[in-house]
Amino acid sequence: MRVGAFVLAAQFPGQGQEEALHRAVRSAEVAEESGLDAVWLAEHHFVPYGVCPSAVTLAAMMLGRTRRIRVGTAVSVLPTVHPVALGEQAALLHITSGGRFSLGVGRGGPWVDLEVFGAGLGAYESGFPESLDLLLRWLRESRVAADGERFRFREVPVVPRPQELRCGEVPGPEVVVACTSPSSVRLAAGRGLPMLLGMHSDDTEKADMVALWRTHARAAGIAPDTVADPGHVAAGVAQIADREADAVETLVKAMPGWLKQGLDAHVTVDGRHRAMRDPVAYTEMLCGIHPVGPPRLAADRLAATAERTGITRFAMLVEGSGDVAATEENLRLIGAEVLPRLH
Repeated sequence: MRVGAFVLAAQFPGQGQEEALHRAVRSAEVAEESGLDAVWLAEHHFVPYGVCPSAVTLAAMMLGRTRRIRVGTAVSVLPTVHPVALGEQAALLHITSGGRFSLGVGRGGPWVDLEVFGAGLGAYESGFPESLDLLLRWLRESRVAADGERFRFREVPVVPRPQELRCGEVPGPEVVVACTSPSSVRLAAGRGLPMLLGMHSDDTEKADMVALWRTHARAAGIAPDTVADPGHVAAGVAQIADREADAVETLVKAMPGWLKQGLDAHVTVDGRHRAMRDPVAYTEMLCGIHPVGPPRLAADRLAATAERTGITRFAMLVEGSGDVAATEENLRLIGAEVLPRLH
């Protein structure tokens, strides 16, 4: 079982953006010191929900500050970037880090980002498959041309080629797809790509999505070894304390203010209404389904999720307290008290 940290660079009420980014960087450093498997970096634009606008850029810096831990994006928002530009960056990080980089991609939302970056609503509503396929070709081939609806260009060489670094059975960086709907599950499965499943989903929902992925992957002729062990990643929340009530209290005091401030700041590109979750109820729900409490309870919940879903990779939000020192202590407790119980 592989447990990593999920880092949003969340800006809590009363905090500056520098503090949020400092906490994010320290999370990666302490995650490595504490023996965690990976750190996964979120990307958001124009909102305090997360003040990292380029997960791949922050990943580059964190790869330079660490030596062992895997660093991944969770996710790079594909509709707002050119797939070739992102593919070049991913190849660069893959090679220079010795294969420690994972590229998580997602569709994002119908946010004003699409207007600012000139992508348009179509890039979100229908363009994701074209962008994903072009990205995959860039990471797997030596020369690439495009003649699609959104991207058209003459054949050019791939430089640097990810295959120049051969580590593992498949050369090139791992690609993971954020999946929140049956259509995104089908998209990932048809290409044999592992899913990143959101922290809002409980074990039953995650198990259903894994089963759906497996059905579509088999129908697409994906290799049996990949179907058996695709490497899905489950996002969640982890907060460790001597008593469950103390861990829950820490999150319920801090997270709702961040969630309300961050989610309310999202602006849709076309003025459509987007209903947001009640922040207190959402926080309480997360506390009930994820490893929030004493080390034994946390380990048991992770093990139960693995047993029910078959997922053995986790990206756990560790900064729910909003405090740098508390986040570092939370990571150290996960490493010292939770991880040994999972082996």
